[in-house]
Parts: sequence; C-alpha cells; structure tokens
Amino acid sequence: MSTYSAPLKDMMFVMTELAGLDKVAALPGCEEATADVVEAILDESAKFTSGVLAPLNKSADEEGARWANKEVTVPKGFKEAYAQFVDNGWNALGGDPEFGGQGLPRLVSAAVQEMWKSSNMAFSLCPLLTLGAIDALELAGSEEQKATYLPNMVSGKWTGTMNITEPQAGSDLAAIRTRAVPQGDGTYRIFGNKIFITYGEHDMAENIVHLVLARTPDAPEGVKGISLFVVPKFLVNADGSGGYKLGARNDTYCVSIEHKLGIHASPTCVMALGDNGGAIGTLVGKENEGLKYMFVMMNAARFAVGLEGLAISERAYQHAVAYARERVQGRAIEGSPAAVPIIRHPDIRRMLMLMRANTEAMRALDYSVAAALDAAQRHADAAERARNQAFVDLMIPVVKGWSTETGNAMSYLGVQVHGGMGFVEETGAAQYMRDARITTIYEGTTGIQANDLMGRKIAREGGATVKAVVGLMRQTQQEAAARPGPAFAALAAALGRGIDAVVQAADYIVAGFGSDVRAVAVGAVPFLRLMGVVCGGWMMTRAALAAQGKIDGGDADPFYPAKIATARFYADHVLVEAPGLAQEVVQGGASALALDEALF
Repeated sequence: MSTYSAPLKDMMFVMTELAGLDKVAALPGCEEATADVVEAILDESAKFTSGVLAPLNKSADEEGARWANKEVTVPKGFKEAYAQFVDNGWNALGGDPEFGGQGLPRLVSAAVQEMWKSSNMAFSLCPLLTLGAIDALELAGSEEQKATYLPNMVSGKWTGTMNITEPQAGSDLAAIRTRAVPQGDGTYRIFGNKIFITYGEHDMAENIVHLVLARTPDAPEGVKGISLFVVPKFLVNADGSGGYKLGARNDTYCVSIEHKLGIHASPTCVMALGDNGGAIGTLVGKENEGLKYMFVMMNAARFAVGLEGLAISERAYQHAVAYARERVQGRAIEGSPAAVPIIRHPDIRRMLMLMRANTEAMRALDYSVAAALDAAQRHADAAERARNQAFVDLMIPVVKGWSTETGNAMSYLGVQVHGGMGFVEETGAAQYMRDARITTIYEGTTGIQANDLMGRKIAREGGATVKAVVGLMRQTQQEAAARPGPAFAALAAALGRGIDAVVQAADYIVAGFGSDVRAVAVGAVPFLRLMGVVCGGWMMTRAALAAQGKIDGGDADPFYPAKIATARFYADHVLVEAPGLAQEVVQGGASALALDEALF
C-alpha cells in the first residue's frame, strides 16, 4: 500500500516558473506570499496531509458516513482531523483578514487544496463547500450577515453548503420549487426539498450555514425568479456584547444520505426544509438575483473540482508507480535471466508516463488559472484585471471539464497498471477510480461545462478571448522552435498543430453557432477536450523551456531533464490528439444527428 507524498518540488516549480508567484506576490495584499514563505506553508501542509488525512482515506472509505434519526456521523478519525485542520488555520488560509483569514493568494490556496484532495478527497469536500459559501457571502451578503457568519466560517468553526438541486430539477435550475415566504420582520420561512447536498449534515462543526436557492411568492418564472437565502442549522443570535451565540435548531434536517459509488466518507444528503413550520432564512443580496450570486460559489466550486481531477490523478500515479516497482512478474521483453519488476515492461512505462505527463500538465494549467484569478481580483490596473478575468472565465470550464475527465482516465490507468490486483479493493487502486467518477458529474457535468465554453465563452464574444490565448501559445511555440535539440523540435511541431486545431474548431463554432447550433453543440465536449489537451501542451512546453533555462544556468538537478523528457512525451502521446479532436468538432455534427430517435 503506497502512502501519499506531496510533489512539493513540482508544485514550487509550477508556481515560480509558470504561474508567476513573484508577480502574484507583487499584487496588493499578497506581499507576504514570497517564495520562502510559500515553500514553508507547502511543507507544513504536506506534513498534515500525509500524516493526518492520508492515513484515514482507506478506512474512512470502508466505514463511510452513517445516518440515523436525521443526524450524520462521519467516519472514525474525521472529527479529530477536522479539529486539527481548523486549529492549524488551514481553512482560513485564503480568507479575508477582516474576518480572521490569512489573506494568502488563490495560487497558494490551490496548491494546498491539491494536497487535501490527493490525501483524502472525501474529507476535502467539506472545506470546499465552505470556501465557496464564503465567496458568495463576501460578494452579496449584508454587513450583518457577514459579521454574523463569516468569522466562524473563515476559521472553519462553522461549515457551509450549497443547496441547489431538487428531485424534479436536476441541473435545470429553472425548475426549482423551494418557496421562501416573507415574515415581515426581514426573515423568510423556507419550504422545500434539496438533494445531493454535500456535508449537508455532519458532526464535525457546531453549525452548518446553508445557502439555499428558493422562490419568493411573486417571483417570475424560470431562472429570473430565483433568490438566495442563508439558512443556518442553528439560528444565530446576538449575545448583547457585539458577539453571537447559537440559538434554536432551525427547521432544516437531513432525512437520508445517498449510498454512492465513491466518496463514501462524504455525506451526500437529502435535505428537508420547513416540514415543521418553515426553516428561517434571510435574503442574500437582492430578490430574484440569487442565481448570479450562486454562480460565484459555483465557479469557485468548479475550479476546486478541477483540482480534484488533478489531485486524484497524482494519488493514482503515486500508487501505480509504487506497485510497478514492487510487483515482479514476467521477464523483460528483450530477455532477462529472471522475472523483473513490471515497471521494466514497455506498456507499463507508457501508462505511467501518461499518468505523469497529464498530471503535470493539469497542475501547470490549474495553478496558472489560480494566479490569473489573483490578478483579476487584486491588480491595481483595471485593464489587467479585465484581461485576467476574461482568461479565468474562458478557462474555468476547461479546468473543471478537462481536468476531471483526465483524472478519471488516469485513475483508470492506475487500476490497469495493477492488473487483476487493481480490480480488488485491498490494493486501494479501485478507490481512486470510484472517487474520481463523480468529478465529471457534480458542479456541472462535462457537457454543461462544454456548452458554457462553446456558447458563453466562444460564440457570444466571437472568439475574442480564445484568440488572445492563441497568440500567447504561438509565442511559446516560437520560443520552442528557436531552441536546439529534438525535444524542442517535437514540442514546437506538436504545439503548432494543436494551436491550428484550436483555431479551426473555434472558427467553426463562431461561424455556425447562430445558423446550426445543434450540429455545433455535438462538438462541444470534443472542443473542451481539445482546449484542455492543447493548453496542457502549451504549459508543458513552457515547463520544458524553463527547465532548459535552469540547465543552461548550470543547475544539475535531475528534475529538469526529467521535466523536458515528460514534456516531450506529452507532445508525442497527448498533443497528437488535437487534430483528430478538431475534426470531430468540425465534421462530427451531421453523423451524430443523422439517426432517427426511434432507432436508438
């Protein structure tokens, strides 16, 4: 059984050489995020995640969360681990200092969150939802709501949830039926049912702050009539001294939990609101604008789920490498006097390299988007904020969709490396595949992410932002082409073909979206994959260039030639998919829609 070891060297390399940690540290409010400080933070996080969270991963999966009498008990060790998590300040890492947070940039938080997710994905889902709820309240909450809830949510003493999905609605938010009835005193009574609520009930925190989408009595139909409400598990009352104390139990209860394929330790709750007179809530922001506010939380959650794809890929890779070194089976294909570890077999090497290269590409892209988000929120220049925000908006569906689809594929390869032993639970490889499966579904399926990318981010703006990104990618391609050696020649050629494929597909989407949207939409997911594959290749080419610069400067660390070799592999084995994906986008619509529905 392998243990989790945070890939600190690659994390710091990506942060400093690709994501621009120095530029992030120059942003207002980020001055403390120097390389030395960040390295120390990552080192401490690695100790906590490998020493506390990772050892609970398998046992918690086997035990699972348990429900009885409307209460949920988390697996053994989770409650104690969460208390340590809060006491050590991990939940507050990126929080606003006004509410007790440490104010560190998103880039640093992303790296730390990767560790949470790699070490114990089910555990990490609790702070994921809390951090998203914090974002929504910071954006739209009243001063009273912020003062009441944010200090304890930032610390992690209280956790948060996102109550969106309903049995009849699924991803169709226009079909939400939960009602919010005004009481005349600034509060509302909430009535309805919500499903798939992650950590909607648990015993790790003293209060759970639910953010709930609901309709007021006179709300318009569809998504234009949705409002957002704060509905705490326990009501919060002023204590007369400027502080707050917990009051009565609110009328919101977990009536069951789902029995799932994976993430067994994370309670996925069915919530009943208002069965006993109405759950008391307060309006967040303006009436009928709840969806706008919730999208802030959803985008934060989508980025975080993208990190899950990266994290599960890293964990599956480490597990597979450890097994491949230990498992002795078969003689070497070129001949050997005795059986050899399976890492000597070429196909095992191919699979491990696929896992390694894709994981490194995801990390580079995900961290770069996190750094862009920091600039979008904090840069002093408005034009720079806008430029970075456009890049973030374009890339969020790619980070979520491509990283999770790739994480699924890499966890599948991890099982394959184990052979028959991967199919049994004892080795642990199967858990990563089971846990990964949800990532392409929750917080918006891959299809939803792809439609968002195609419609809102490409067609609506005529491809303006993707063209700007193409320009950046071509600069990197030219830099690679100017470097001597076969690795950079291969990278430049493969990246060039990938960029051409993105341009071809994006032009097709812009041209055809208004005239034949169904045919164009067939290619939405292939286009998202294309963007991920090519942006990953862009990042791996940048990584190879940075590594070569270190080598040219006299650094003899074997990490750098390994980075170049991994980038070359990505060019030869992953980037080559790009022209085929573009062909699928441009030519695939007619055949996908040709068969009459009755013939399915």
